[in-house]
Amino acid sequence: MRDPMPVTVEQAPELNLQPGRVIGSTYVVEDLLGSGWEGEVYKVRERRTDAIRAVKVFRPDRNPRDRVLTRYARKLERLRHCAIVIDYHHTERLRWRNQWLTCMVSEYVEGEVLDRFVRRRGGQMDPVSALHLLHALTRGLEEIHDAGEYHGDLHWGNVLVRRRGIHFEVKVLDLFHWGRPTAAQRRADICELVKILLDVVGGRSRYAQLPVELKTILRGLRKDRIIERFPTASALRRHLDTFDWSR
Repeated sequence: MRDPMPVTVEQAPELNLQPGRVIGSTYVVEDLLGSGWEGEVYKVRERRTDAIRAVKVFRPDRNPRDRVLTRYARKLERLRHCAIVIDYHHTERLRWRNQWLTCMVSEYVEGEVLDRFVRRRGGQMDPVSALHLLHALTRGLEEIHDAGEYHGDLHWGNVLVRRRGIHFEVKVLDLFHWGRPTAAQRRADICELVKILLDVVGGRSRYAQLPVELKTILRGLRKDRIIERFPTASALRRHLDTFDWSR
């Protein structure tokens, strides 16, 4: 039997779990962290220990027979050694509108979604900070690719960021599953990563004013030119480790 066709975003029901709602008899909802096409993510507290966790509740229309959750959890488990990936813990069940929903419990990460982080700072980062951020993301993506996997949906709304000194601590969210990993999917990750660099420095309207160090990476945001120069995440990371400043 084939999965039903997904409904549009407007048709998908909002879960809207309120603070105090209990999930699986173990976790108590504290706050909504965010929502997306697949479902909603909540900050929760473990009743027995007061430990803080994150729970992703999948909308029933978007997770037929738990297939989306299963693929996602297995991918997280395969990548559990990658520092940039959130640790998967286990699943729970939630009774909602006379049906059972499966929820994915994972570590709770302090931080801010990257697009909000940038907009709260006037809509752009300075070039040096942007390169520090890109380096942290590239090192994490390199680990994912070295494990034979890919992200599949990299954009600045899927990155959690936290400043620590001059460094950035980053985590990626919502790893997508487009089937068996391929070199083409990993190359797409690299192009999406370079697009994040452009987003955080102000977008296309600022391209002409950017320093040569950034333009050498952005390459007009042409995918063929990006992949020609950086065919792997390792190649991009090595460039960031070794390039010469123009002045």
